Amino acid sequence: MKILMVLTSHDRMGDTGNATGFWLEEFVAPYYVFKDAGAELTLASPKGGQPPIDPTSTQPDALTEETRRFEADSEAKAQLANTRKLAEMRADDYDAVFYPGGHGPLWDLTQDRHSQQLIHDFLVARKPVAAVCHAPAVLVHAQGRDGQSVVKGHRVTGFSNSEEDAVGLTDVVPLLVEDALKEKGGHYERADADFDAFQLRDGLLITGQNPASSAPTAKLLLDALTG
Repeated sequence: MKILMVLTSHDRMGDTGNATGFWLEEFVAPYYVFKDAGAELTLASPKGGQPPIDPTSTQPDALTEETRRFEADSEAKAQLANTRKLAEMRADDYDAVFYPGGHGPLWDLTQDRHSQQLIHDFLVARKPVAAVCHAPAVLVHAQGRDGQSVVKGHRVTGFSNSEEDAVGLTDVVPLLVEDALKEKGGHYERADADFDAFQLRDGLLITGQNPASSAPTAKLLLDALTG
C-alpha cells in the first residue's frame, strides 16, 4: 500500500499573533497505524520541507503514546522535516490520501488548487480520501465528475461548531468545518459529546471528527484499502 499524507504549511492563527499548524496527534496516530500495517508513506505539504506543528499539540495534556513514540523516532522526524511539495504529487502514484488536521489547513489546504485537483483525481480513480478534525474542510471546494463538491450527498464529519467554540476560536478561524460541510450539501454527523471519537466512511470518503478520531479514521482507510 502506498499512502500519501498531506500536511499544512500555514503557521499563523489569523491575526492573533499566535502560532498554528497541524495537530501532532492527528499526524502521528495515523502515521503509525499505516506504518505498522506495512504501508509505504509519502508526506507532502504546499511548501515542502518541515510543516509547522501547532505548539498547543505538543503540550503535556495533548501528548499520547503515539506522540511519545514519534519523539523517539528519528526516521519519522527526518521524514516529516523533508515533506515533498504538494504540486508534485500525483494520484496515480498512490493508493489513498490522508489529511491530518489542526487549524492550519483552514487557511491553506482548503483553498489549494493542487489539493483540490488531487482529491478529484483520487476519487475519479476510485481511490479513498480521508481527513480528520479540521482537515475535512479540504474537501468542500474539491469537485467530483459532476462539478459539485465531493461532499454533496455524502455522510461526513469534522470538527464541530461546539468544539470550535469550546477552544475559543470561533471568531478567529476563516470558516467553521461543520458549517462548510453542510453548506456544500454534506450530511454532517457527529458524536453525542464534544471531543469523543467519531468517524465514518461513505463510499470513498472517510472523515473523523476530532483528535480522538485520528487512529480510528486511519483504520477505516486501511479497511477501505484491504477490505
